[in-house]
Amino acid sequence: MNASVWVPWPRTTLHHDTRREGVRLGIIVATTTWLWVVLVDAVLRQPFHTFDALGGVAVFTAMHYLLNIVYGMILLSAVHGSERTPSLILAVVFGVLIFETAMAMLTIILAQVWVGNAAWVGVFGGSVIATALALLLLARTHPLGAYLHRAEQES
Repeated sequence: MNASVWVPWPRTTLHHDTRREGVRLGIIVATTTWLWVVLVDAVLRQPFHTFDALGGVAVFTAMHYLLNIVYGMILLSAVHGSERTPSLILAVVFGVLIFETAMAMLTIILAQVWVGNAAWVGVFGGSVIATALALLLLARTHPLGAYLHRAEQES
């Protein structure tokens, strides 16, 4: 067989729905991190302090879920695109690293201006948990390792 045509793993993403999967991933990640922030605030005996500092519970929750759903859809689009363009998975890895760096910078601002030092555990800790959860969930349904291997072979 021609090596450029033969695929050593099943094409699992051909029948996946990027929008549906992205929304589901976004909701799971948003709910997990929302609960994490609630837990951190409760342990610090400042219920909903982070939410109040960031616009109130309703505003924070709406924006948090919206941004996580968009994040999930973008992430799934890139992962599904990696099947056709293997090097795209490298962009996913780079994008996740840049996103976490941006969250660290945002946490510095939040810690200094609005939330206090609890932002490191609540906001940045939640972001790290969310990223780990998203990658774990994606790895269960998509051959991420195979995509990385193919991208490495292309370069």
